[in-house]
Amino acid sequence: MSELSTLSPQPLWDIFAQICSIPHPSYHEEALASHIIEWAKSKDFYVERDEVGNILIRKLASKGMENRKVVVLQAHLDMVPQKNNDTQHDFKKDPIRPYIDGDWVTADGTTLGSDNGIGMASALAVLADESVKHGPLEVLLTMTEEAGMDGAFGLKSGWLQADILINTDSEEEGEIYMGCAGGIDFTTTLPLSRETLPAGYKTLQLTIKGLKGGHSGGDIHLGLGNANKLLARFLSAYANELNLKLIHLQGGTLRNAIPREGSTVIAIPADKLEKLHQLKDSYLETLKTEYAVVETNLTLLLDETETSSQTLTTDSQTRFLSMLNTMPNGVIRMSDVAKGVVETSLNVGVVTMDEDKVEVICLIRSLIESGKAYVVDILNSLAKLSGAETVASGNYPGWQPDADSPVMHLVRETYQQLFDKIPNIMVIHAGLECGLFKKPYPDMDMVSIGPTIRGAHSPDEKVHIKSVGQYWQLLTAILKSIPEKE
Repeated sequence: MSELSTLSPQPLWDIFAQICSIPHPSYHEEALASHIIEWAKSKDFYVERDEVGNILIRKLASKGMENRKVVVLQAHLDMVPQKNNDTQHDFKKDPIRPYIDGDWVTADGTTLGSDNGIGMASALAVLADESVKHGPLEVLLTMTEEAGMDGAFGLKSGWLQADILINTDSEEEGEIYMGCAGGIDFTTTLPLSRETLPAGYKTLQLTIKGLKGGHSGGDIHLGLGNANKLLARFLSAYANELNLKLIHLQGGTLRNAIPREGSTVIAIPADKLEKLHQLKDSYLETLKTEYAVVETNLTLLLDETETSSQTLTTDSQTRFLSMLNTMPNGVIRMSDVAKGVVETSLNVGVVTMDEDKVEVICLIRSLIESGKAYVVDILNSLAKLSGAETVASGNYPGWQPDADSPVMHLVRETYQQLFDKIPNIMVIHAGLECGLFKKPYPDMDMVSIGPTIRGAHSPDEKVHIKSVGQYWQLLTAILKSIPEKE
């Protein structure tokens, strides 16, 4: 039995603990999906899957509430798989190990999956808890949201009966979301040429680690360090001074997670070794000064190593380092409409180098379509200068705010009645599936709520226990207050 069973509300925490026990990273949700389907069948709920694997569960209305508007509670099945380098964990096979840490629930060296596992658990808990009063109810669990929103892209019109959708993927108690950014994946591929390493060179590995990482949308405004960009900065600054030869560079693992760690294999003349150590130490001090507030555990490690790979030619090295060092990253523009919210950003998420090419994968986000197009144009221009090829894919729309949304007003009034304070009505820079749902269901009224989650998409992820209780209070009160059909 998980220690989460000591927490309230139940059965939400018990269901979340069970979700943690079944591996479900993106593209590997099938075991969890099968478990949920069997659970729903055991309770005699209507359950169905569509062609892309989304799960739909229906529950009849509570007695006397049959004429209320139909509500669908929505969450996604997958979680982001991120771990510390010294943590032994196979996300495809091993369960997440949650534990209570003061006022929070977190995991042992990995992402927790509270994004969106708590939302999923709350939807299933509503189905399981007969004390929750509600009208006709649907639960929609979508596939592979974190890696491309596959389930949302594949959702067909006419499948859902709901008039109102409550998305459970927000991460701040006391905030009601009524709009979000859209996004597009962008891959730059640069061909590489190699040559034999000259005699008299020493081979070393430079590793950057200890960065916080985090959500490439919700945390992008925090000014966190990006391992890929910080490596490129060092190499570009000192390549000539050290007569440095680049052999390999690798950083980040997911396009939607700010890279926490990266490493590069380099070669320098033996007589430059002392100078390299001095420059590394000086650069580390510079970074500690610049990132003193936000990156308190940043470190650089330099170790001798061996490699059978050839070094990049001077031309390939210059073009690659210039491209990566010049590539924009982070906040591009703040919104003029939604004050304090990022309008447009990008995350240089993953760098993968092979013998004959290097790929740089970015995720561009924007509240407006022209913002995405602008950054795509910047990256295409940079690629032309560098001799690289580019592919933009997976474009998904933002969710346009509706100030007249009836469900948004209902949620705001319900929150104020419950907690005697006015919630913030927000637009979030992260990507929610609501924008995609609007295509097959243009008239559906939508809102997004959730508990407080910190460090999503990183091993520091944690969910605030008290806020989960407040979120549950709000969710169940909203369901009880849904108006009748007109």
